[in-house]
Amino acid sequence: MSLSFSPFLPIWALIAVAVLALVVAAIGFRRGMRGTTIRLIAFAALIAALANPQLLSEDRDKLSTVVPVIVDRSQSQTDIASRNAMTDKALAAVKDKLSRFPDIEPRIVEAKTPENADTPSTRLFEALNSAVSDVPPARIGAAIFITDGQVHDVPANPKSLGLDAPVHALLTGKAGEVDRRIEVVRAPRFGIVGQGQDMSIRVIDEGRKSGTTAAPATVTVKINGQDGGSFQAVPGAETPYSFAVPRAGSNVLEFSVSGLPGEVTEINNKTVHLIDGIRQNLRVLLVSGEPHAGERAWRNLLKSDASVDLVHFTILRPPEKQDGTPINELSLIAFPTRELFVEKINDFDLIIFDRYQHRGVLPILYYDYIAEYVRKGGALLIAAGPEHAGEDSIATTPLASVLPAAPTGNMLDGAFYPRLSDIGKKHPVTRDLEGANAEPPHWGRWFRTVDVDPPQGETVMTANGKPLLVLNRAGEGRVAMLLSDQGWLWARGFEGGGPHVALYRRIAHWLMKEPELEEEALTARASGRLLTVTRQTIGGDPGPATLTGPSGKSQQLPLTETEPGRYTAERRLSETGLFTVAIGTFSTLVHIGALDAPEFKAMISTPVLMQPVVDATHGLIKRLDDGQGGVTVPDILPVSGPVRSNDNQRMAIRMTSETLLKGVDTMPLFAGFSGLALLLFAVSAMWWREGR
Repeated sequence: MSLSFSPFLPIWALIAVAVLALVVAAIGFRRGMRGTTIRLIAFAALIAALANPQLLSEDRDKLSTVVPVIVDRSQSQTDIASRNAMTDKALAAVKDKLSRFPDIEPRIVEAKTPENADTPSTRLFEALNSAVSDVPPARIGAAIFITDGQVHDVPANPKSLGLDAPVHALLTGKAGEVDRRIEVVRAPRFGIVGQGQDMSIRVIDEGRKSGTTAAPATVTVKINGQDGGSFQAVPGAETPYSFAVPRAGSNVLEFSVSGLPGEVTEINNKTVHLIDGIRQNLRVLLVSGEPHAGERAWRNLLKSDASVDLVHFTILRPPEKQDGTPINELSLIAFPTRELFVEKINDFDLIIFDRYQHRGVLPILYYDYIAEYVRKGGALLIAAGPEHAGEDSIATTPLASVLPAAPTGNMLDGAFYPRLSDIGKKHPVTRDLEGANAEPPHWGRWFRTVDVDPPQGETVMTANGKPLLVLNRAGEGRVAMLLSDQGWLWARGFEGGGPHVALYRRIAHWLMKEPELEEEALTARASGRLLTVTRQTIGGDPGPATLTGPSGKSQQLPLTETEPGRYTAERRLSETGLFTVAIGTFSTLVHIGALDAPEFKAMISTPVLMQPVVDATHGLIKRLDDGQGGVTVPDILPVSGPVRSNDNQRMAIRMTSETLLKGVDTMPLFAGFSGLALLLFAVSAMWWREGR
């Protein structure tokens, strides 16, 4: 109940009437006039009636006390099965305990890592603010967090929360947990192929007791899926690691560290680093057996590339050519055979024999050196002409041991269109050559080719069904044979020319093991949270890829053939960490999200981060683990008024006193018969007194 006024006259008029009444009463009292008191009462009744006093009665409902329950569903929780189960049990127990109080309204918020977060972290206080953004602070009784304690948005100043209510933290996990992780401390992003690079890694043992000495851990390295050796690393100290960049393009270094006994997870026992290999200078040796029309095409192509150091020799005067000219009068440079093919042969990335034949320039033993150079990882290209079918063909030397095709001794003359074979339509070297998909191909004709026996390796181009371009591996090296010297016709624009630059360049790059030109390869790239998987093959459909995430969960990823020999797929992933992509015997690793994501920097359960906020709000922080494989949740303690302390056993909840106004009942005090009767009584009393 409350009293209010709704006057019939303006306030100034009521004040004037009241002043007049007081003046009249004062005069009456001064002169001793009878009935002055009754007149004053009558004036007061009149003024009260004009002021219209009312009794107000409000109808209100008591509002509930809101208690947000923030459930940590970040990867540090969900990727560890025991914590996930403990969280589910704790949530069920909290719901049950809160349900016993009808005036408490729980708000359950599942706080997950946003799917589009490139740098995932646990942000529970953001979830809290979102949960109570529509609730006045006076209605919030407490905030309950179910988490492992690894929270990355804890406010530095607890007052900034704007809550006058306790914050409670229920910790999953167990006391004394340990976890080992590995991180790359310093590493280059680029490196020159074949040259050594230095980097350092660190093994970190979280939760290890201070003062104890950790035993060295074994770190295993893989480079592009191949064994890179292992070394010992002392936990907590930077450990150097040196390696040679194996190839141009992207190189994936995988570091795996041995686990700790009883550690909480092995998710962060692996890390990767990507380094782009750059060829500083490609050293190419081009040996032309004689001057011919196509020689300039090879030279122009190689000289146009600033990254190529070309050494080119043309045999102008073979030993058997004798015309009587004294040696000291010849303006020719002697062919430095020993320097090139013995002393410095391993300095070359590629050796090209362009219409070269064995005519005594190279000792027969040197062909053995060249063959050994190939088997140890070198690259050899044979651009053959009529000489390759003759008796002086280099196929009759020890070099034949690495050549994929042997000549029959015949030349096939006649115009033909170079065509892609079935394998050539899928092979990265020839797959999308401009003009290849038409029939006949949209390029000029050639007119002769060397006939060979059925070759080894892959025949990617044919001439009237016969091999024209053959690619093959020999040991660790590679060999390509172009069985025609007519490529220069494309360079000269004959019949519209052809893609000689693209073809020659791809052949050279395939020989030098460019990753993009591998015919059998599996690659995975991440752009933010978008994963792109590419499988190149000259075989059939490779089938789906298997993705295995850091949590150990696997999923199938179907691939679609986007062009012959190339199968791709894309998928946006919500999980962050190191993924394994496997198709058959091929596998690769790719990291989704930031490599230094806070979510994986620390995985042990800890009260340290939440303790300042809990203490400042007089909350409670307790571990859920009861030591026997069960979960213990503290009881609820309703409190009237602000919480200024806790008993360390129960979760205090400040019950709100807020209400909701539903309606107001109004009762006028001087309205109707009651007001009229009072006024008549006052006037009658005054008249009666005057009558005496």
